[in-house]
Amino acid sequence: MTATPLDVQPTPLALLLLGREADPKSERGVECPGDLPAASDPDLVERARAAKAKLGDKVFVLGHHYQRDEVIQFADVTGDSFKLARDAAARPQAEYIVFCGVHFMAESADILTGDDQQVVLPDLAAGCSMADMATAEQVAECWDVLTEAGVAQDTVPVSYMNSSADIKAFTGRHGGTICTSSNAKRALEWAFGQGEKVLFLPDQHLGRNTAVRDLGMSLDDCVVYNPHKPGGGLTAEQLRNARMILWRGHCSVHGRFGLDSVADVRERIPGVNVLVHPECKHEVVAAADYVGSTEYIIKTLDAAPAGSAWAIGTELNLVRRLANAHPDKQIVFLDRTVCFCSTMNRIDLPHLVWALESLAEGNVVNRIRVDEETEHFAKLALERMLALP
Repeated sequence: MTATPLDVQPTPLALLLLGREADPKSERGVECPGDLPAASDPDLVERARAAKAKLGDKVFVLGHHYQRDEVIQFADVTGDSFKLARDAAARPQAEYIVFCGVHFMAESADILTGDDQQVVLPDLAAGCSMADMATAEQVAECWDVLTEAGVAQDTVPVSYMNSSADIKAFTGRHGGTICTSSNAKRALEWAFGQGEKVLFLPDQHLGRNTAVRDLGMSLDDCVVYNPHKPGGGLTAEQLRNARMILWRGHCSVHGRFGLDSVADVRERIPGVNVLVHPECKHEVVAAADYVGSTEYIIKTLDAAPAGSAWAIGTELNLVRRLANAHPDKQIVFLDRTVCFCSTMNRIDLPHLVWALESLAEGNVVNRIRVDEETEHFAKLALERMLALP
């Protein structure tokens, strides 16, 4: 096998890394209702430029940090999911919002933008495995379990931005708030000012890391609710004793990093700084030197001194982009194996060209729409987050 410039080895699991094949775990195996340009078409870049130019101010293209470079080059703004949704809301003159991200991000953009704006996701199969780990039915059943245990009235839901519109709406209905990886501490502090317990959805690792690292709780204060077990696999006593009720969900990318990755990179690169995302497992976060959101990772490397060495535990597209942007620093991927977000990478140049050309011809494709009731309560939860001190 040939290593990439970041010394990352491709594995059989990487066959889906560019979204060229069907993802058997995707919740939305939806084909485009038209003919995609061939990936080998040498005119794809020019076609994208021409379609975007024809649309002019009518289109606003958003690119998540984890997107591949061939897509990012056409983004009007780049950022994490919430930043992009807010940027879309701040561009009311744009008739079309083309979101190069995943489904829950496009839903958030639809919630925050005007009724006259239309949000387009270039490939409807671009989902999020973490968001799919908590369905509306499962969470409603969980709330029934908490009610039967006599703790629901003391529990405030806090949902990570990486959740479906349905889960955000559940959170809004039950007096909770949304959080990002940047403001999870503030969100939990607010929630504990409202109640005695928090139901944290859907990423157990961000919830646990924030509670233990930032709020000084112990691991014993946290229990994990498994939606695939009766009663979540927990007794009423466990629920009554817990302060953090963590949903059994995780990010398929960040969950891959282990202590062996940290030990390996420290052995290979003496003096390396290990910087990881808080969606990583607790033991990885505890072994790292720095922990923070995607934006924090970017800012930390921007400010790092020349000649410093960094091992980054987050999605590989971003790590490669950061390595290219900082040739004066040694930046490596924390793991030795490929770790792209396979569903995020389903949005490639052919899908983007197809979406832009369709819009330029007056044909709105792959529009993401959140129904009025769901939007109302999801927006309520998002507004609570925006009001956090």
